[in-house]
Parts: sequence; structure tokens; C-alpha cells
Amino acid sequence: MLRQQTHPLEGHERMIRPFTNIRLRFICALAFSVTAANAEVSRQATPTTPADEFLLAPRRLSFTTPSRIAAPDKTPILVAQSTGEQLPGSRDSLFADDEPLNKPSVAPAKKSDAKDALFGDVLDTPKRQVAPPSKLKGFLQEEVARTTASPAHWSKILTRAEISDQGKLNDQFKWKLSARLDYDTVYDLYKNDYSAEVRNNQRFNFNLRENYLDVDAGNWEFRLGRQHVVWGEVVGLFFADVVSAKDMREFILPDFDVLRIPQWAARAEYFKDDFHAELLWIPVATYNETGKPGANFFPALPTPPGIASQFKNEIRPTRNLNNTNYGLRLSTLKNGWDVSGFYYSSVDAAPTFYRSIVTAPQTTFVYEARHDRIDQIGGTFAKDFGSFVLKGEGVYTHGRQFNVTSVTDTDGVVPQNTLDWVAGLDFPLPADTRFNVQFYQRAFFNHNPNIIPSKHENGFSLLLNGKLTNHIEAQALWIASLNRTDWLLRPSLTWAVEKNLRLRLGLDIFKGQALGLFGQYNNQDRAYTELRYSF
Repeated sequence: MLRQQTHPLEGHERMIRPFTNIRLRFICALAFSVTAANAEVSRQATPTTPADEFLLAPRRLSFTTPSRIAAPDKTPILVAQSTGEQLPGSRDSLFADDEPLNKPSVAPAKKSDAKDALFGDVLDTPKRQVAPPSKLKGFLQEEVARTTASPAHWSKILTRAEISDQGKLNDQFKWKLSARLDYDTVYDLYKNDYSAEVRNNQRFNFNLRENYLDVDAGNWEFRLGRQHVVWGEVVGLFFADVVSAKDMREFILPDFDVLRIPQWAARAEYFKDDFHAELLWIPVATYNETGKPGANFFPALPTPPGIASQFKNEIRPTRNLNNTNYGLRLSTLKNGWDVSGFYYSSVDAAPTFYRSIVTAPQTTFVYEARHDRIDQIGGTFAKDFGSFVLKGEGVYTHGRQFNVTSVTDTDGVVPQNTLDWVAGLDFPLPADTRFNVQFYQRAFFNHNPNIIPSKHENGFSLLLNGKLTNHIEAQALWIASLNRTDWLLRPSLTWAVEKNLRLRLGLDIFKGQALGLFGQYNNQDRAYTELRYSF
């Protein structure tokens, strides 16, 4: 579930000449950057309240079943599970050769499903033959948002460019390089609306995406480097997706391929018939990007009226063996049921805000973000029944801290073990339409009455997606709490102008209480547009 931080809570060959020129210049510049870069350059953000493990990330809809049910060379938009080659939520399915919208497919996972699909069809060539030259891929995207709450203002004028290259040394060794550059003009045009700290954190970002080497060793495959590790399998939510860090500086609103941050990891995978085992070690962990106080989506913290609040710099764990992350995941396909189980021990990617109280010269709550060691045991399941697809996940978490409202508590947090679970149904409807419904819950063990969440936090999500014409899709996503008035509504229209050019218009509407997961952003309702050119 969305972690109760401190409160309940991805063509057409022709394009117009300007885009072509931009593309050529961008490829030359950024390709040089990718090959020259040795480490990610990004702003370190002062953490906000810790993001929950079920990140309710609304994404575009292309209903398929999980990795063993959907072919990995597709890009299922709303499936929060992937083999790591294709990122869910990238929204590229609008331009890719996805399965028909109304026909989920069922097929056992092969070894090549998880890796070789990234590099195209497996070549029927001698082992040592060098593959053809690699091909650059990527996108240019412009995002503009205007916050409608009074006073209305431009809140995003962002240019995003991503480029990737991938290929083979031979049949045993494959590689991928990728990087992304973001620049938000709004922080230069409206300097007086944001502090220097916020501007420096969110105006410009360059970061390495997936950069790894794959090694094929028979039934075993090894991936070394910066990579996505996706263990979740439900539509639109992150419950079992416990490995990846997330960029929370725009809450859960960006595309999934923007939201997820790769980890520097060593991964070993074993494939045998319908059985899959995965061993994971992360020697140097990547943590959530969580923004600065005063940013549009810096979350609310429980501070009584009349008491000021301050934020210390985030304390990130030192790099040593004690702070490495590791895990094991096993999965199989039996009688049409795709089931998995995992264990993951980590320093939590999302921070917890510890609190101290200063009484002079004014009573002030001083918050300091820290990362605690947690252990998680969970599993997933999925089954295609023909007329609908059933999916579910559950994760038990031990060692996580939650904020309390009591001013007498020494550090403002208490340990709470939780069970997060979700179950959902995908229904194909006529006229290329899909409907998804999910119910989710977080249950607290030995519930402390001083934390804001109830002992059982319940919620649901509804998503309807369909084609209005051959080139226009409509979608509406509603996520809401069943415990209180607290919801997010996201209607949108997407126009496929060309096979590699798309335009999206949408709204993000928040409603709820001041400390609610969504209600805390009551003043951040916005209208937005996105224009993406893919190459």
C-alpha cells in the first residue's frame, strides 16, 4: 500500500523538419553524455514523508496479464510487473504492436521471454558472431501543467529527453545504456514562487537510467549494473514492487517509467520450464527522490496549529555491508495460475520522518528523514479466466516506523508491522474498452492509537479505458479511501497524431482532509498536456 508516511495515507518514419533537427542534435549530445558518464548526476532531495509500498501510480491502460501471461516485448501500461526490459507505464503501447485491447493472452514464460525480447528475435547464428550495429531509441517530451486552485499558476513547463542504446557483443553478452535529461522552465520564469532550495532540486536533473551487462549461462542469466527490478503484478498499484526506488517529487502523477528509479544491482535468474528463481543483491542502494519543503507536492506532516515546522537534511545510510539489500523470489505457472513468493531485506527506499521539539524562541517541530531497516515477505498471483483476469498481491512488512500525533512521544514515531494486500479484476468490454476494479487494504498489527491511520485502511480503484476513434483514447481513473473522504480523479484523452507522436490532455483532481493521502493536495488540482515524440 502507499506507505503511511506520516499520515493515512512509454513508427511513423516521417516527422516535420524541426523535430528531426532537434532529434539529431539531441542524439549526438546525449549519446556522448551516456558513454562518458560514470555516475548519476542528480540533485539530492530533502525527503518528504515516506512513500508507501503500494504507490497508487495511475498509468495508461493496456490490459494484459503479468509477465508469464503477457509477452515481454509488449509494453503493458497498467501492469505493475515487468521483466525489466520494458517499463510498465511508459505509455508506448499506443504506438507499439500490443496485443488487442480486448484479448489478454496466456503463455508460459520462457527464458528468452525475460531477456532476449529486449534485443529482438534470437539470432540463429554461431555463438561468437557479433551482432549488427545497435540502434538508438528514445523520446522527446514536453509537459505543461497549470494549477487551477486560487491563485491559478503555471506549475510545470518541463522538457524531458531520454535516449537508450542496446546490443550484443555475442550471444552470451548483451548490454544496454540509457540516460534522461529534465529541465523545468517554470522555476526560471517564476523564481519568486519557489525557494532557491526547491528550484535547485526540481529545475534541472540528469540521471542514468538502465545501464547493465547481461550474461547468458544456459539456464542461468546474470544482469550486472543499474536496472529495474519489478516484482509487482497488479494493475496500477505497487504492493509487491518493493525493490525500486521512486521519484515522488510530483507525487504519484508521472508516468511509471518516470516514477521508477533503477537500482545498482547484481541479479541472477534461473529458468526451468515454468519455474523461475531470482536472486538479488544491491550493494549500493538508491533511495526515493522526495523533494524539498515548499514544493507543490511536498506532503503534509502532523503539526498542531500555532506550532512551526523545520526540516533537517535527510540522513542516508552509509555505504557498508550492513546497509546492502538482498532478496529471493520464486515463481511458477501451474494450471493457468501464475504465482510467486519473495523475501526482501533492505534499508527502506522511502524515508520516515523522525521528530524532535524545540521550545525556544518558538515551539517548533523539527523533522529529520531517516531510512530504517525493514524485512518484507510477500507473494503475487494471477489467473486468466477468459472473460476476466484475476490478480492479487500481499506483503507483510516488519520494522517500519509510523508518525504519531502525540506531542509527548520522544521521537514522534512508533514501530508498526503491517500487512498490505490487493485483489483486482480486469474485464474486457465491447468496442476496445476495458474496465478494472480493485480493492486494497493495509492492516496494522498491535495498532497504536496515536497514529493517524485506522487499524484497517481500506480503499478501491476504478479505471475505465476505451477508444473513441482509431486515434483517440479516453481514460478515467478514480482512487479513493473507504475510511474517509479522500480521493484522486484522473480523466484524460490521448490522440495518436502519428505512430511516433502523441498528444495527451488531462486533469488531476484531489479531494479530502488536510492529512489525507490525496486531500493534502487539495490546492494542487491541475490541467495538463503532454506531447511526446518517440524515435
